[in-house]
Amino acid sequence: MSSLAEVGLLRGGRRLAVAFAVGAVAALLPASAVAGDAFVHGSAGAGDPYFPRAGNGGYDVAHYGLALHYSPSGNRLRAVATIRASTTEGLSRFDLDLRGLHVTSVRVEGKPARFRRHGQELIVTPARALPDGERFKVRVQYRGEPRPVIDPDGSKDGWIPTPDGAFVANEPQGAPSWFPCNDHPTDKATYDFRVTVPRRVTAVANGKLERRVRHPRRTTFVWSEDAPMATYLATVTTGRFRVSRSRAAGTPSYVAVDPSQSSAAADTLSKIPAILRLYGDRFGAYPFGETGAIVDFAPSVGYALETQTRPLFDRAPDPITLAHELSHQWFGDDVTPSRWRDIWLNEGFATWSEWYWNQHAGGPSTRQVFNNLYATSAGDTGFWNPPPGNPGGPANLFDGSIYDRGGMTLEALRQKVGGPTFFGILRDWVSQHRYGNANTHEFIALANDVSGTDLTGFLQAWLFRPIQQGKPPRP
Repeated sequence: MSSLAEVGLLRGGRRLAVAFAVGAVAALLPASAVAGDAFVHGSAGAGDPYFPRAGNGGYDVAHYGLALHYSPSGNRLRAVATIRASTTEGLSRFDLDLRGLHVTSVRVEGKPARFRRHGQELIVTPARALPDGERFKVRVQYRGEPRPVIDPDGSKDGWIPTPDGAFVANEPQGAPSWFPCNDHPTDKATYDFRVTVPRRVTAVANGKLERRVRHPRRTTFVWSEDAPMATYLATVTTGRFRVSRSRAAGTPSYVAVDPSQSSAAADTLSKIPAILRLYGDRFGAYPFGETGAIVDFAPSVGYALETQTRPLFDRAPDPITLAHELSHQWFGDDVTPSRWRDIWLNEGFATWSEWYWNQHAGGPSTRQVFNNLYATSAGDTGFWNPPPGNPGGPANLFDGSIYDRGGMTLEALRQKVGGPTFFGILRDWVSQHRYGNANTHEFIALANDVSGTDLTGFLQAWLFRPIQQGKPPRP
């Protein structure tokens, strides 16, 4: 994610163990240790300390099928979500994350299920309990006027209405504003989108546009994303767009631009192939089957987002912003943090990557950028804190230090181990965690392994030391 407000364009246990009490002895055992006919209530959170109610326990989602009918006039949504999942423990009930919308029916395996709402939780009790390891299908019918979520830092995410549609950017907790889901980065799934909108409105989602079906007064856009995707990276942005299709560095590209932004965006968007070629050479092959961009005009949003396969911009981006968001296709979308506190693995990597692209395009070298930033006084605690490896809470996830000091961490590592070893670390990082999740300690371990050097203390100082204890060491 990046903000358009600054030169740097920065924005300022996967499952909880669940105990099931069956008598005094069973109360001491985890659910998996209780007799085979025992079932539990799936937990109402995935265990992330920054967003304790986000995500849910007891199942893994394999696929979301989302059929959406949207009327920008009045911001009215009617929808059906079909979710295919597998239990990871025996469930007598389970939760989905959904904010604000009115649920009219829930069916599990084709049979009506009881449901109730509690905050962002949609609590579902199926007609029969679901044994551990069972594949099951949930169908949720719902409607309403979707609204954005206000994040701890005061920004908006999720479904953000615009005059001609909606700007849909979910990081970090906006996905439940428009579809029921297991809203945590560790539960990736494939997606199908069937979005019906008024004629002359275009609906742009992730992946490949399979077909467009014209009706007398409406059009249905059918999209599919067959690579695993975290919920916060999904989009169904709608509006009046000019669409262009091409190939970028060998990958099919779909670019949608609000007409008011066409002139300002044209030169920057023409750089997509060159940016992808540079990153592909350095980080490994582009990880997805489609690429492109969505350039809306939503100036109240204040940021861009790395929605999977085609980044989303709230206005015409400059080349550095585009380079930042495209690098996220590797760092954030392909390899996604296991916990929100590890967000520097997205933003620090994308910040270093934008410096690297700018160097390639004739700007200052990554070393020069590092030296300029390192000259910042230790007394400027707003620049150096919070340490990127420990933001300190959800309100600080997108602080400038997560970006700048995170990028400096990688440049310090590059200077420490040399370019060939550094790029070997990045390529191995992507290949070893392809379409999965990873954390900071795994990155440090990989850097040690590839370099043959114990870099633990060096990287921990860069990632975790508060500036009050002194600047991180020069390489």
